[in-house]
Amino acid sequence: MTPSIPIRLALVAAVFPALLHAQQPAAPVTLTLGGAARLAAERTSGPAAARERVAQAEARIRQRRADFLPSISTAALAHENNLNSASFPFSFADPQTGRPFFNPDGQVIGPIKIWDVRGTLKQSVFDPSAFARMSAARAGLTASESEVTATGQMAAASAAMAYVRTARAEAQVAACGADSALAAELLGIARDQVAAGVGIALDVTRAQAQLSVTRSQLIAARTERDRARLDLVRTLGLPADARVMLADSLAARSAADAPTEAAAIGQAMRTRADLRMASDQAEAAQRQLDVLRAERLPSLSLIADQGLNGKATNHLLSTFNWGIQLSAPLFDGFRRDGRLDEQRAAMRELDVRRRDLADQATADVRAALLDVRAAAELLGASEERLALAEQELAQARDRFRAGVAGNAEVVTASIALNASRAQVIDARAALLGARVSLARAQGTTTDLP
Repeated sequence: MTPSIPIRLALVAAVFPALLHAQQPAAPVTLTLGGAARLAAERTSGPAAARERVAQAEARIRQRRADFLPSISTAALAHENNLNSASFPFSFADPQTGRPFFNPDGQVIGPIKIWDVRGTLKQSVFDPSAFARMSAARAGLTASESEVTATGQMAAASAAMAYVRTARAEAQVAACGADSALAAELLGIARDQVAAGVGIALDVTRAQAQLSVTRSQLIAARTERDRARLDLVRTLGLPADARVMLADSLAARSAADAPTEAAAIGQAMRTRADLRMASDQAEAAQRQLDVLRAERLPSLSLIADQGLNGKATNHLLSTFNWGIQLSAPLFDGFRRDGRLDEQRAAMRELDVRRRDLADQATADVRAALLDVRAAAELLGASEERLALAEQELAQARDRFRAGVAGNAEVVTASIALNASRAQVIDARAALLGARVSLARAQGTTTDLP
């Protein structure tokens, strides 16, 4: 049946606000350079997977803790079988007459029914290998937590570099916009002079050509900016339709002093997460070696069970069994020796990796400091050239307005200004990228402001 008009109006009134809310774009996310690095360290897949490995390590600790707790189980058995009397290793005979109870050639006895309901408890009293396994599990947890930090630093460094590329692309769009506005202004001046009879048509043609070039550059710069934003959103682990606004500009982040080489290397040795992870992995390998050694030691445990059994459920009797068990491995075919040799080789491999990581950290810091210093000097030279290019353009515009020269000088000066702006943007991006590389080399990417 078709709903009435009031009902349909009520449905529209209920659904329309929800549809309107769903069509509204999400609010943009405003991030600083350091905020982007920290967001990537929190949201991206690498650190998330590492956190799951931490959860696995915590679960292994709970498994090892079970070695110190009692094991309790219960079982119910309903059993029926028959036996061949000749299979007994002894004979049953009448003590008075000496005649056997069963046929000496054997006879089938049964079927025999047995009911048994029993509970069993086993408690470890002393087990050195259990203590070693618990220590190894805790060392593995520490190594997994260090891995979270290390992968977070890697993700943060990738996001910070994507942030720098986006900031460069936005600065390039702004520069191309200024170039396009200047070209449009020169075209207007050339047309006014032609209309006043003091200019030539060639000046208008030159200005139109320059405006076309700057517009093409602006289109390319906008495309590059949009691609950089897409890469940044993907690197941050945000939804594909998320909008990100940069709170920092290249100019605002380009001025900062670089630390000394000794201070930077010392900071790297203290804070680099991959170095801590390598040390924690070596410690975990040492604990595994202790486990293998402890397996050679004897262990002591208590075993007890109690239950009811009998041939019929209406007549079950209580029985029990308890004892103290001492277990000591004697010979396993040298299998444990092979495992010990394998673990020692793994420890030597981890030690080699740790030394290589320390050398790599030193090289990374030195290379980053070289890049920072070179980029700072290049930025100074580029800004000086930009100031001269702006001065040259101002002088050429004055000559053009005064009719002393055509706009060829202005076009040439504007091209030089465009190149100078691009060089300054590249230098600022290189300096900021070098600072990000230095933070990555020191293990402090997530500490960026």
